[in-house]
Amino acid sequence: MSKFQKKRGKSNPAISTASLPDIIFMLLFFFMVVTVLRDASLKVTVRTPQATELTKLEKKSLVNYLYIGVPTKEHQADAGTKPRLQLGDKFATTDDIPLFLANHRENVDERQRGLITSSLRVDREVTMGIVSDVKTALRKAGQFKVNYSAKPRQG
Repeated sequence: MSKFQKKRGKSNPAISTASLPDIIFMLLFFFMVVTVLRDASLKVTVRTPQATELTKLEKKSLVNYLYIGVPTKEHQADAGTKPRLQLGDKFATTDDIPLFLANHRENVDERQRGLITSSLRVDREVTMGIVSDVKTALRKAGQFKVNYSAKPRQG
């Protein structure tokens, strides 16, 4: 009689898949938390200028973004080739700014309404005429906290 006998007819046990749904839900939850949704699809070309001293905006939910630039190639047939203002997903005029700000204020908690900042993302090739018109409309609407978006200077 030998000490070591071969086991015949036995197969490896099956791998348990009971925890597979838990793993899938954990991955789904992770990607839902980490993913950032885009607020607006740009219809204007915005290449922000470079700057040496930048201040990072802390609470992104308290920021209105106003884009100023030349319409992209797909939108030039409708909007022309002159620099335009984009509020959210639509082209707008300076007359639309108070309504845009009021809609954003309604979605913000009452205690934080004084902290709302408007961030101008202006193409570096745009002249100051439309920018000064937008700044005037912001002041008339009671929005005095204005930020200018820029990229950090390389080197």
